[in-house]
Amino acid sequence: MPEIDVPSLLRPQRSVTGMSAVLLPHTAAGDIDWSATEAHIARTHDAGLVPGVNMDTGYVQLLDAETKIRVLDLAQKVTGGNFAAGAFVADRAGDSVDVEAYVSAATDIASRGGIPVIFPSHGLNAGTEGEWIEALAAIGSELDQFLGFELGPMFVPYGRIFSLETYRALLDIPQCVGAKHSSLSRELEWQRIALRDEVRPDFKVLTGNDLGIDMVMYGSDYLLGLSTFAPELFAERDRMWLVGDPGFYELNDMLQYLGHFTFRPPVPGYRHNAATFLELRGWAESDNVPAGAPRRPEADRAVLRDIGERLGVL
Repeated sequence: MPEIDVPSLLRPQRSVTGMSAVLLPHTAAGDIDWSATEAHIARTHDAGLVPGVNMDTGYVQLLDAETKIRVLDLAQKVTGGNFAAGAFVADRAGDSVDVEAYVSAATDIASRGGIPVIFPSHGLNAGTEGEWIEALAAIGSELDQFLGFELGPMFVPYGRIFSLETYRALLDIPQCVGAKHSSLSRELEWQRIALRDEVRPDFKVLTGNDLGIDMVMYGSDYLLGLSTFAPELFAERDRMWLVGDPGFYELNDMLQYLGHFTFRPPVPGYRHNAATFLELRGWAESDNVPAGAPRRPEADRAVLRDIGERLGVL
């Protein structure tokens, strides 16, 4: 691993691009709460963040084709096309990558004004690193722009983090304007920032490190699931960093406490914590999650309430 001069990466008073993966709230009966979903996309957009729909936070792996399109239509309606969305291809272990299916899913997003995030799958991630790049280049050749996505196996069983050499090849795909990095490793992300700064400064390294949300201090932007708990507070934190307000550090610390609590193993349980937090805030009618999504212990509710009170939102 190359040695990184971490202090040299600090970027005080930098404008941060914030993207927030939007939770898909469910009713007590187990149905998608469409009114709460629309409201949450709107409050994310109104806070100044780019809503990210059909991501892991939005249970994209559990949605059927019709529901995914309805979410996209809702995002377009609310934001006018200023959103990101996961282009997900459902497959099984042993399948080959289906480039045509990825292009179709990405086109559904791009045709509504959104930017596709090429979501991992068994087929996309199972081959060699060179085959991953070839697949993304083929997908990109049919698009104006897209975001790549490295997702660690702690999030999904087909997750994979690629070598820095392969990440360098990703920067050579012109349609790829950024990539979400979700290894939960600061060191791996610092390496990507340093490489980006050297090779392609306009490329966005979007941190997905919910355990290290201060990566924005070093030049990362973000596409986080944690920000769905309180998009307005993330926007305020980003504003503080831009103007040099020292309040950035205390607010970031409290948000990071929320992140360390909710993104503990098993990591996918954070979505139930998010549902509970939205219910506590009056933003959802229940903390229900769809079948197949893990739940947290009921004792988490008291901790979430305490954190919400400290953040001043409860």
